[in-house]
Amino acid sequence: MTYRKPAGPLLVIAAIAIVAGCSKTTAENGETTTTTTRDDQAVTFSECMRDHGVSEFPDPDPSEGLTIDGVLNGSSLDPNTATWKDAIRACRDLQPSGFTGDKDVSAKERNTRLEFAQCIRDNGVPDFPDPADDEPLVDTNRIPSAATDAGMSVLNAAMQTCGELAEKAIGQ
Repeated sequence: MTYRKPAGPLLVIAAIAIVAGCSKTTAENGETTTTTTRDDQAVTFSECMRDHGVSEFPDPDPSEGLTIDGVLNGSSLDPNTATWKDAIRACRDLQPSGFTGDKDVSAKERNTRLEFAQCIRDNGVPDFPDPADDEPLVDTNRIPSAATDAGMSVLNAAMQTCGELAEKAIGQ
């Protein structure tokens, strides 16, 4: 699979990757526990990828989250190399929800992913594909209209409109 840099900015990634903060819960016995967030998991995954030979793998940007499209677009990283494939395999259990779509998708998440895709189509991007369980929620390489500045503008506007569905679809 080859990746191309879209003609417009990657606001798409920012729109779908809403990052939650740490959640602290106090039990009846007064003990406080901290829940690992999607952001914490993304940092751990990034470190794992670097530890397994993908030295240029970036840390997640809290304002943008971490998706395969966001990591690969505009970078020199090649997902077809043996090093990349070995690292992905080694770090698979650490992947944050929505990174590649390789995580198990529940029936509820699948329905929300399909609702999200329909919302994007209803808001001006008729070539937006239904995301398969093994694919990222948004892959600009599969959206021909996103190859132009005008197309990216329409996609970004649709992402703004459908942002709540995107948030639900990536498991937040």
